Amino acid sequence: MSSPHVISLGCRLNLAESETIRALLSDRDMVVINSCAVTNEAVKQTRQAIRRARRERPGAELVVTGCAAQIDPTAFAAMPEVDRVIGNAEKLQASAWASPEPVVVQDIMGVRETAPHLAASFSTHARAFVEVQNGCDHRCTFCAIPYGRGNSRSVPAGAVIDRVAQLAESHAEVVLTGVDLTSYGPDLPGAPSLGQLVERILAHVPRLRRLRLSSLDGIEVDDRLFALLTGEPRLMPHVHLSLQAGDDMILKRMKRRHSRAQSVALVERLRAARPEIAIGADLIAGFPTEDEAMFANTLALIADCGIVHAHIFPYSPRSGTPAARMPQVPPAIVKDRAARLRAEAGRVRDNWLQSLVGSTQQVLVERPGDRGHAGNFAEVRFSAQEIGSIVQVQITGVESNTLTATLPRHSREGGNPFSLQGIMDPRLRGDDEGESM
Repeated sequence: MSSPHVISLGCRLNLAESETIRALLSDRDMVVINSCAVTNEAVKQTRQAIRRARRERPGAELVVTGCAAQIDPTAFAAMPEVDRVIGNAEKLQASAWASPEPVVVQDIMGVRETAPHLAASFSTHARAFVEVQNGCDHRCTFCAIPYGRGNSRSVPAGAVIDRVAQLAESHAEVVLTGVDLTSYGPDLPGAPSLGQLVERILAHVPRLRRLRLSSLDGIEVDDRLFALLTGEPRLMPHVHLSLQAGDDMILKRMKRRHSRAQSVALVERLRAARPEIAIGADLIAGFPTEDEAMFANTLALIADCGIVHAHIFPYSPRSGTPAARMPQVPPAIVKDRAARLRAEAGRVRDNWLQSLVGSTQQVLVERPGDRGHAGNFAEVRFSAQEIGSIVQVQITGVESNTLTATLPRHSREGGNPFSLQGIMDPRLRGDDEGESM
């Protein structure tokens, strides 16, 4: 019998949850599309992935889950390629995969717990992902994700620490993920913050060598978390911010909670305290009502914040969201503005990469063994090394947006290396691509 194949689309949280799904399915002949609904393009890609999977595995049971399936289960159930639809909460429950019902989707707003099951293994990935938070209590006018993920809810710190400790036995780097990661904690006893969670992980899991955080809402970065981001060497110098725009009027119409000045000030403080820190950000091009002057403010934000890991999204209306009812920017202009944002982001990134030439970096070796990411998440290529280990490299140049490097003799970081060599499945989607963390 063929093994199950889980195709993860979109965010890092989906990737983490896909590992749990894989473990639940055991050896079933099944293809699972773990969908994304962050944009209309993401929903389109989900449909394309479904049709492609049916062509490639005509005899397998095909199940769709994830945010797109949660928001519109009827539409996906109606696709002739689809056998079953399972909701976002149910996809982590063994009972849902055993159920014969064609549609197993509950009201996500009624869900009060998250991560009831944690993946048994991340043996196919160089870094491991741990879900510590799910859902979102905010209602940005462009976003449908709360209707796919539900309200914000957090995983108790004890369960997170146990999971990280388990993963630290086999992985040098762990990434904490969530839909709105910086909202971690208020629903738990004592209302712990994300900073307190990070402190406890670092204190209780001394074997963990590298900890990385996925996307943060800058307005929720408090003093405790700031001190960790800038002063804790095991917390990677890489901060990805959910900025979305650089114009105050557009931010207000998006119903974001920060101003342009607050974003710039936060980045300046981060860099002053830890100069090597790398800034990533999500930016939307062509939000409704955006004129050229408003767009220019967002374009300038890339240089003002030194954004070197930019994720650019051309705006597309999501049905049922307030932004979909606002005056829309013509699609051709949206496309052009997205291209201009990418060009500017490329320019800033190129300058940053060139500035790293001659530096020494600690790199986590990823498959196929001749590449990896430094702590600042710059991609680096070098001669083949043991997958899963951390190596010290000397940066020698830049080729095609990637750093090149040489390895000094005895460059591997001290301690027992974590080898994933020989068990990496090339059919699986890479864990280290450039999508939003």
